[in-house]
Amino acid sequence: MPTFAIRLARFTGRLLLALAAIATLVVVFLVTIVLTDGAGSGFGAWLTTLGVGTVAALWRGQRRTRAARLVPFLPVVVAAALTASVCIPTVPTARRYPPALPFVATQHWSLATGSRVAVYHYPPANAGTRHPIPFVYLNGGPVRGISVLDHRFLQFLARQGYDVYAYEQGGGGRSDLLPMDQYTISRSVRDLAAFVDRLDKGRVDILGFSSGAVVLTRALADPRIAARLHRAIIAEPGPMDGPATQITGHKGQPSARGLAPAVTGPRSTRIPRYAAAFGLMRLGLLTPDTGLVGQAEGDNAFTAADLGSDTASGYCARDAHRILTEDTAQNFSFSPAASLRVQQTVKDSPSIAPQLRRSRTPAMLMIAECSSQVRQWATAVLANDPAIQRTQYMPGVGHHMWNGLDDNNDRAAAVITAFLQHKPAPLPNYPTRDELPAFLRDHK
Repeated sequence: MPTFAIRLARFTGRLLLALAAIATLVVVFLVTIVLTDGAGSGFGAWLTTLGVGTVAALWRGQRRTRAARLVPFLPVVVAAALTASVCIPTVPTARRYPPALPFVATQHWSLATGSRVAVYHYPPANAGTRHPIPFVYLNGGPVRGISVLDHRFLQFLARQGYDVYAYEQGGGGRSDLLPMDQYTISRSVRDLAAFVDRLDKGRVDILGFSSGAVVLTRALADPRIAARLHRAIIAEPGPMDGPATQITGHKGQPSARGLAPAVTGPRSTRIPRYAAAFGLMRLGLLTPDTGLVGQAEGDNAFTAADLGSDTASGYCARDAHRILTEDTAQNFSFSPAASLRVQQTVKDSPSIAPQLRRSRTPAMLMIAECSSQVRQWATAVLANDPAIQRTQYMPGVGHHMWNGLDDNNDRAAAVITAFLQHKPAPLPNYPTRDELPAFLRDHK
């Protein structure tokens, strides 16, 4: 028994040493990935790790018998196999665009900025109540395709007589990719101006949602672009500039985040290559233009399930167990690297408040009761844009206000169309600028 115990202890010790060696080599690999920014799809880091492991194994085997000298190489072989999985693509590396939608034609417009964007047009379906001014929708993301749920809402507006246009921003959905260094918030604003010029129907009404609302807000701060806009609706905006990104204030009533059933479906983040790439990018340890995973490959790999509870955060807690499917697997498109790049350019941008205070374009702000956004992101726009004529606090809905549940689409459309038609608001004008301190105190 003592002999068995000694042997077991020795075996356990060797096993622990082997596991420690494997873990050390994996750490060396990840550190090298970060230091080289994933150059060469990670193979540079892999060869470095293999070299370090080989040298260490040779050193450890110097005083062993010839047969035993091979033992230190086992952790090297295991670590090499594990880390190689981070270097080998499992999806095509050339962009695979979503297939055409069955209910609307996809047009592609080349803009003066150089962007080639996917455009969707829903002509007014109600001949008796056609509205003469085109309506443009800017979806959220950033750099995400327009969801099927949003398309249904746009169809709903078209049935009320609006001439509805929407486009997916560069790199999103069926729009062509941009070089990574061209994904900036200022490029998004210039693309909006170029889209309105390409539409060539005079001034437009425009609804910007979430990150699309940020693009719209920054457009309103530029008088050359604002001159192209007739009326603007800013719905649930993200931070409009660098100073706003530093705000860590209150959010709305509880969302369904953490309460809704887990999202099902394949996840790229369960594959070592993409778990490492997206995770390190998210931590800021890899640049969006990393050599580990190219933009097109990352877009192809990323799935709706990878967003995890982000979808649930757009709904009220009370709706946690009846959230509708927002998109199909075939239509879903999101560029994680480009999105991080755009967000970083917002963080790096100076305050636009001085320019926004000179805005003259009639505007409306929409705020959700169960918003997952920091309240001050919206209230900063209200405080600095003197042309906001009304604010509509939307009870019973989360960040995604037109979500197909109950009468939420009807209520959102009623608020939007009343403003566009200069009709009385269906909800109180709340909060006003004077009510902002109380609003931030009472609606946490």
